[in-house]
Amino acid sequence: MALSSSSEELILVNREPSGVAFVTINRPRLLNSLTRPMMVDMARAFKSLDADDSVRVIVITGSGRAFCSGVDLTAAEEVFKGDVKDVEIDPVVQMERCRKPIVGAIGGFAVTAGFEIALACDILVAVKGTKFIDTHARFGIFPSWGLSQKLSRIIGANRAREVSLTAMPVTAEQAERWGFVNHVVEGSELLKKAREVAEAIIKNNQDLVMRYKSVINDGLKLDLGHALALEKERAHNYYNGMTQEQFKKMQEFIAGRSTKKPSPKL
Repeated sequence: MALSSSSEELILVNREPSGVAFVTINRPRLLNSLTRPMMVDMARAFKSLDADDSVRVIVITGSGRAFCSGVDLTAAEEVFKGDVKDVEIDPVVQMERCRKPIVGAIGGFAVTAGFEIALACDILVAVKGTKFIDTHARFGIFPSWGLSQKLSRIIGANRAREVSLTAMPVTAEQAERWGFVNHVVEGSELLKKAREVAEAIIKNNQDLVMRYKSVINDGLKLDLGHALALEKERAHNYYNGMTQEQFKKMQEFIAGRSTKKPSPKL
């Protein structure tokens, strides 16, 4: 079902019985460029999906031939002079706060804000030839959704400086080699591969999946020593909180799994 939207459903949300929810940027005629109401709707969508216990994994994609061409510059003043500190209507903040894994299904190109939304995903699947472009420096737009800090932590500072200061495109194939994109596929396979990744996640323990995502993402903000201490602390709290019955169920589950053949690779 679609989430009702003040933007004529320019942000679509579909929840499937399997536990996968799809968020689609739905403004194809304008290459999915974002207006402020669309940003608000996207933020609310992720907050709603995070609170929905029936949702296990979220896939975000764009309709038409682009994932997202960035902010609609005809409405730039409304976007950039708005209350940028209001996290409740900030889609990237809400994606970062979301406990559920987010898979980005990227096709065509992801420009500036679209690039930043991609960086807020946990796993990325991209169509062959897709271009990621940071045009902040070209158009005089100061980054505020994390691109200046996140990209360098993923691909290295020198590469990130080149990407951002030249505004030259990075193809999906190059992004995969740099460790930014997980899978590069044909256009017809994009949603199929994103769904395959989502369904593999769904097969696992939901509570542990959310805890695991959290400790990975929170650990990335720390140096290795403090990150290892964080993992140790959360593991201690997790096991101390388990009942005898939960330990028994864990043992039974592991015993049952050991008799089955290993699942195929993604």
